[in-house]
Amino acid sequence: MKPRVIICDDERLARERLVRLLEDIGGYELVGLAEHGEQALALVEECRPDIVLMDMRMPVMDGLTCARQLSERESPPAIIFCTAFDEHALEAFSVTASGYVLKPVSRESLREALTRACRVSQLQLGTVRQQPTITERTTHRSHITARTHRGIELIPIDEVRYFLADHKYVTVRHEHGEVLIDETLKELEEEFGDRFIRIHRNALLSLNFLEGLEVISTGQYRVRIRGLDERLVVSRRHLPELRETLHRV
Repeated sequence: MKPRVIICDDERLARERLVRLLEDIGGYELVGLAEHGEQALALVEECRPDIVLMDMRMPVMDGLTCARQLSERESPPAIIFCTAFDEHALEAFSVTASGYVLKPVSRESLREALTRACRVSQLQLGTVRQQPTITERTTHRSHITARTHRGIELIPIDEVRYFLADHKYVTVRHEHGEVLIDETLKELEEEFGDRFIRIHRNALLSLNFLEGLEVISTGQYRVRIRGLDERLVVSRRHLPELRETLHRV
């Protein structure tokens, strides 16, 4: 069955553009149009969509308020915010946004956001749903937020291969490439220490993509990463823990 989609935007031209893009992309079923959050809530109850394309600034009920109410449902739809204001990205993430695209929405950015939304599991939604704000967050994020030339990107943690520190930035290597963020490895390790392992003072590796070790020279090792040709150097300090982890897996 095709994923079911609702479009919510107070601007008629914006709604029509999203309808055209959705038709061009194909593979999705449009089941409703709304002009504000209250209409979207009613349509979600009636149509049970898989995805809601949501504007942020709308009369009657804005997109963030609507998204928060939707996130309290037992099985909420995935939410992709479509807005001209990228300063709302972090706030959007705090209410279970599985995607975020900037207006004017392009076909490719919408296609990528829809694909990601279809991959968001109910477990991930449930984890993020309990986060009322970024500062009050007590559970792990399901996405990393990065500002790139395309606007704000949300990178699923499940797709991250490693974090690599370089001066004041951290490179996030993920399924489709890499982005830079201004968080620290220490903060990332504290939050995701159960899913990533420190292999060097400047590198955290995803346990899901840990493949094995190879010798460079006497006493020096590199780690193999599943699905990547590149290798990362392992420091002597972190080698024993990495070996123990490999024996367990």
